Amino acid sequence: MNIMKHALVAFAALLLPTTARSQQVEPFKAGDRVAWVGNSITDGGHYHSYVWLYYMTRLPMQPMWMMNCGIGGDTAENILARLDGDVFAKNPNVVTLTFGMNDSGYFEYNGDDAEAFGNRQVAKSRDSFLKIEKRLKGLTDTRIVMIGTSPYDQTSTFNDNVFKNKNDYMRKIIAFQDSAARQNGWEMIDFNEPMLDINAREQAKNPDFTIVGNDRVHPDNDGHMVMAYLFLKAQGMAGKKVADVEINAKGQKVVKSDNCTVTDVKNLRGEVTFDYLADALPYPLDTIAHGWGMKRPQADVVKVVPEFMSEMNDEHLKVTGLKGSYRLSIDDVLIDTLTASELAEGVNLATYRHSPQYQQACAIMALNEERWEIERRFRDYAWLQYDFFMPRGLLEANNEKAAEVFREGEKADGWVRARREIYDKMIHPEVREMYNRQMEMMVRKIYEINKPLLRHVVLTPVK
Repeated sequence: MNIMKHALVAFAALLLPTTARSQQVEPFKAGDRVAWVGNSITDGGHYHSYVWLYYMTRLPMQPMWMMNCGIGGDTAENILARLDGDVFAKNPNVVTLTFGMNDSGYFEYNGDDAEAFGNRQVAKSRDSFLKIEKRLKGLTDTRIVMIGTSPYDQTSTFNDNVFKNKNDYMRKIIAFQDSAARQNGWEMIDFNEPMLDINAREQAKNPDFTIVGNDRVHPDNDGHMVMAYLFLKAQGMAGKKVADVEINAKGQKVVKSDNCTVTDVKNLRGEVTFDYLADALPYPLDTIAHGWGMKRPQADVVKVVPEFMSEMNDEHLKVTGLKGSYRLSIDDVLIDTLTASELAEGVNLATYRHSPQYQQACAIMALNEERWEIERRFRDYAWLQYDFFMPRGLLEANNEKAAEVFREGEKADGWVRARREIYDKMIHPEVREMYNRQMEMMVRKIYEINKPLLRHVVLTPVK
């Protein structure tokens, strides 16, 4: 095989869809600063905040920081242009990178020359990525994690507005990310294929189903939780229980106490009591849809990934040696009435949203969500700076000349106009400083209140 033919074969291989591979991503550790780099799916999405929420609740003694470095509409070319000021300047020691939705294009897939268009878009994206790759290879003491983008839904029948075969070309972009990860010893996880599998399974039952939103592009909160689940699973979190408790009530003995401490087991006239201190909190699933245009809450993930609770959110309590039925209370809060057989089989306390430990986790979730809201203001500000002002030579100018350019720009561009309030506030460094302080204060509070508390558990016989 001559050199030219060998090169062509190698390049063609890069454009093939990724094959099944180990998707192991090393778990984050205390002190990590993780930059999640991407487009609008990262910018306006929750998958990264849901991952951080897992670490906040499951590993409460390991504080870390995660940063949204997404900008809506970005391609690999746009990401390359802002690496220094918007990513590296934040001093991450872990950088995740996803792109491809915008790189691959949109309307032209319904034109007469869709195949040539798609291949041109992939080649253009790859050219920009090779420059990104060079920059990433120059980093020291920094982990790189490639993320294959969530899919464009080209199969759901909920409407006829579909760009034919667009996701096929996105798979080619994922393929050269995968190849770079292999060559450079980076980590890689693909969201695209497993989310397509969920689509195929659910669309077989309901052709109108989509794991992404009604624009076929942006996953809703449940879709973002699927992405978080896939990432955490790649980090080896499946099978790790919140805690695993087994009590022999008749013998007043602790049979098992994994990831927790159980003490002072008593059985007085049939009432069983013990003290329980877990090493982690249950993972709270939000029942409210957050984010612009979002309609489905995070909690809906269990409809498409029902195994999430058993794999990643199992606070297991098993009590043997009982007869009849019992009222289960934790810190004087009635949790449920359960039969002896149900207790002997084991119950998942994380399914009870009103338990004291779940409510403790909900406070963490609420603070993390508020932090996300503030961080979103910085992402809108970043969009203005890098996608609007930088091409005009006014990056971070924030002067009267920039204000004049903004006023002209908002007349013709609705995306600029929509950010008028953000721009008016965040051009002032004092405002940005206070927003940063608010986020820092929230994260400090989270790591103050996320330590599990000693709980008193009572099983009272029902007469």
